Amino acid sequence: MRRDASPDLAPETPAPAGPPYTSPTGRLVGLDLARGLAIVGMYSAHVGPDPSVGGALGWAMEAARGRSATLFAVLAGFTLVILTGRPRPRTGRAGRQAVGKVLIRSFSLIALGYVLTSLDTHVLVILSYYGVLFLLALPLYRLRAAALVAIAATSALVMPHVLYLLRAAVDNGSWSHTLIAHDPLARATDSDGIVELFVTGAYPVLTYLPYIVTGMAVARLDLRRPGVVGRVGLLGGVLAVSGYGGSWLALRLVPGALEGVRDASATGTAASAWWSDAVGANPVPGMPAWLLVAAPHSQTTLSVVANTGVALAVVAACLIGTGRSARLRWVATPVSAVGSIALTVYTGHIVAIDALGTGDLPDSAALPVLLSFAAAAMLFAVVWTRCFRRGPLEYLLHVLTMPARLIP
Repeated sequence: MRRDASPDLAPETPAPAGPPYTSPTGRLVGLDLARGLAIVGMYSAHVGPDPSVGGALGWAMEAARGRSATLFAVLAGFTLVILTGRPRPRTGRAGRQAVGKVLIRSFSLIALGYVLTSLDTHVLVILSYYGVLFLLALPLYRLRAAALVAIAATSALVMPHVLYLLRAAVDNGSWSHTLIAHDPLARATDSDGIVELFVTGAYPVLTYLPYIVTGMAVARLDLRRPGVVGRVGLLGGVLAVSGYGGSWLALRLVPGALEGVRDASATGTAASAWWSDAVGANPVPGMPAWLLVAAPHSQTTLSVVANTGVALAVVAACLIGTGRSARLRWVATPVSAVGSIALTVYTGHIVAIDALGTGDLPDSAALPVLLSFAAAAMLFAVVWTRCFRRGPLEYLLHVLTMPARLIP
């Protein structure tokens, strides 16, 4: 029986009897399912109906926005630990080779992200940000779960405030223009380079770092021990309630908070700022009330806490569900297949948006387009994974990282 050489699973990990379920090819099916849900969620944000359609469909579209990207970031942290050794970090030559593979993978993702961005679609491509996150989180790969949790919690508390101040400084000063003018990355990619990746971009590295570190912490746990996955899910629920509930209370109890957020919002609304992106994503400098928002793209501490909670709950539910129910594994096979070749299907949908011009279609076509994209991705993923170990881009990434084997 063939083994999956994909970096999404440590080869030395035996198949457990209960959750998390490991497939015969050596993959954690629950992770693939969660990753597939994240991909479909990104599809809904990029080509799906606007949440303003209302009803159950509008709620589902709103729920996927922002949270899909952060779920993917948490899963990226899990993947980083698998690449560098799980349950124990690789040491010696194997450890150096693993670090080399991660470095190659990181720069490859950064390059691919800018290539996709150059297509000039309406999609805010996230791959370059993920590549930088891999680079920043790599020095932490030897740490235990407790240390990683402490780093994730500290960065979730501190980094959103640092980002808020930096964005205000960008708007109020010329230092960012000077930095961009002298940034080789900015010149090579016709972007704002480092400033965009860390501060002004849609997925700023400063506030996305807690997600990838949280994923690393979960990966360091012994998920085969009874109750561990359940506690991860419970923690996720607590964090989600704390983030969203804390924002709802703060906006109503802090004097002038709702009014301040309403003034900071491009839409002139603040009622749903505790959970919805309807409030917007870019705060007005000098408006501290924005820090009480928990909208998925608001880049505040409360949003990071809430998004992390949702991601942990989804990961735990997928691990437990696929571990206990063979029927669920069968029903979810198309989505799990999408998750197993996530880089390919994510890249493919951006290329398809550019080729088909779906960004220019009327709103009435949004739902059929979304269903078509999701169905095409699932069909392709199921057929491909029946024949090959890796997706096309996953295989290319594997080939690119092969020189790391030469590290002495």
